[in-house]
Amino acid sequence: MTTERFMLALFDRAPQHIVEHLILVGIVLVVATSIALPIGIFLTRSRYRRYSDPIMTVLNAGQTIPPLAVVVMFFPILGLGFKSALYALVIYGLLPIARNTIAGLAGVSEDIKEAARGMGMPATKVFFQVELPLALPVILAGIRTSTVITVSTATLAGLIGAGGLGRLIMVGLTMNWGEFTIVGAGLGALMAILIDRVMNVIEHKFGPPGTVVEIE
Repeated sequence: MTTERFMLALFDRAPQHIVEHLILVGIVLVVATSIALPIGIFLTRSRYRRYSDPIMTVLNAGQTIPPLAVVVMFFPILGLGFKSALYALVIYGLLPIARNTIAGLAGVSEDIKEAARGMGMPATKVFFQVELPLALPVILAGIRTSTVITVSTATLAGLIGAGGLGRLIMVGLTMNWGEFTIVGAGLGALMAILIDRVMNVIEHKFGPPGTVVEIE
């Protein structure tokens, strides 16, 4: 291990790969939230609850596949690069958001909803002004869990040429440069911890007063 190679990895190569990693994670979270949040809302409506078991079984299946397998399985279909990593990581990030959306909305007391309806609020207002704000802390906890999973799993995207901090690890393993591997793995772990802390602050800041419940 040499100081020169360590500094090269940390200050010359790492900044670009950090940006690539954050871009990939950001896009994955936007797409996963856009899909999983409506699914969670859909499955809490009385007329659609019968679809809950089969849909959640599919989402659970996506989560039980090892992260490396999820990333690699898109390689034969989409080839190397960003697109394969994006599809794989979105699939892996859906379950925590959908599950917590269902848990949060199901946890809103029927008495509170009935009281809102008794005040003459239409169903749309009851949802947006009563149910969603009360469920928000649990939903944010799901997004937080999905974010941490995505940050960690995105490191494996370097295996299929999608860039990010995994690229540093791959270079280190290929060239037998331990400095690159340490920098890539260390920055990936640090990023996951920092983002978790930031999401925790957001969770408490924008959620309604009271205890924030995390559904694991």
